[in-house]
Amino acid sequence: MSAHSARALLNPSRPDTQIQVEGIKTAARSVGRELVLGYANMVQQIDEAFAIFSERSVAGLLVAADPFFTDQRAQVIVLAIRHRWPAIYQWREFADAGGLASYGPNLFDSYRQAGLFAARILRGEKPSDLPVHQPTKFEFVINLRTAKALGLTVPLTLLGRADEVID
Repeated sequence: MSAHSARALLNPSRPDTQIQVEGIKTAARSVGRELVLGYANMVQQIDEAFAIFSERSVAGLLVAADPFFTDQRAQVIVLAIRHRWPAIYQWREFADAGGLASYGPNLFDSYRQAGLFAARILRGEKPSDLPVHQPTKFEFVINLRTAKALGLTVPLTLLGRADEVID
């Protein structure tokens, strides 16, 4: 394993936390990284998780999707930048707020789909008769200002794959 570890911040209160952990472990193994997990569902636990993370060399940080982290995104982003860790988040709101990068479903499109389902239900369709939908539009956002602040050079090939680059 590499001397650099990957870190993941998760909310232990989520019912799908273990599923998230298994996926993250698989991804970390595939790139030869040791994985250190941190858990938080209260504000002070975010600081505690970052303190644990800082005990060893960090290759990167993944902040798992969770409304709690979205609410606390300013704190999470400031800590990641303070520690000079490249971090990726699921929602573009993090990249918009100064996070390095985000990759995840387009929430606007997801909300639009939810509205279409609500309209169908209001017109009399039974929810149990509606098909299950998964997000179909994903977006990759890179914040170049944050990359520069972290001393990172983002390869052109990665920039070319981004749906949006914040300058």
